[in-house]
Amino acid sequence: MDYLAAMRAFVRAVDLGSFSRAAEEQNLKVSTVSRYVSYLEHDLGAALLNRSTRSLHLTEAGTAFFERAVAILADVEDARQATTALNARPQGLLRVALPGAFGRHHVIPHMAEFHRLYPDIRLDLHLSEETVDLIATGMDFGIRIGALADSTLVARKLARHRRVIVASPDYLDCTGVPASPSDVADHACLLFALQARDAWFFASANEADAVQTEVRVAGAFRSDDSDAMLRAAIDGLGLALLPTWLTIDAVEAGALHAVLTDWDWAIRPGPERAIWGIYPPKKTLSPKVRAFLNFMAAKLEGLP
Repeated sequence: MDYLAAMRAFVRAVDLGSFSRAAEEQNLKVSTVSRYVSYLEHDLGAALLNRSTRSLHLTEAGTAFFERAVAILADVEDARQATTALNARPQGLLRVALPGAFGRHHVIPHMAEFHRLYPDIRLDLHLSEETVDLIATGMDFGIRIGALADSTLVARKLARHRRVIVASPDYLDCTGVPASPSDVADHACLLFALQARDAWFFASANEADAVQTEVRVAGAFRSDDSDAMLRAAIDGLGLALLPTWLTIDAVEAGALHAVLTDWDWAIRPGPERAIWGIYPPKKTLSPKVRAFLNFMAAKLEGLP
């Protein structure tokens, strides 16, 4: 007898609470499901189920076997999917959660090329500066920026992430250039609304594992959107602590100047800051997610 088929029939019968429902789902006769379970019980030398006319109840031996059978069947399915996925064409709906500004500047400009490479993938992009729960929202993939919180999600580092303090030449001409991190507290600062408190954190850029120090900041402009912060900085509203991938064009054009660049800056304390590709923990990565992950990793490799 097919042992895996017997295990599958037993597991589904337990899950569905009925031999008849398990038989219907697997297009089998009820007698076949019953024979499968009897075969397992004979092979194991123990009763797996207590059966009544209306319900099934696992015995102690049945509970132990059920738990292992579920794991074994999952491993078999994972092995099958891992093999078939190697030759599978990336296709289907791919739901991706992106930070708003980063998505607009460094993801969406590449999507026409991605579509040409993978025409069978339908993209659904969700842009928000707030952290999206991938599992709760049913997202297949996400990009997160900064220090990655402990999570059950799988993460791959795509690029480094560094913030720099910038301001317009007009603002600096009026107020003077801050000479030390403590001077920042005396300036008008553009505040990121999603921060827990109005503070920036700095550490020496020349020392490994340098201790981060907090400096309190204040200002008359606050926003939850990085592009809005960039525009406000260019317009001379104050100092802004923004990612280099967002400010590079304005700095090169002379619309912004970077200051205090001998320090590593952050909007919150924590471990390594990077740009991460994240996805729910699955033993087999689907072809559509793998295609998007590898595509974006190549595009972000030279990010400023």
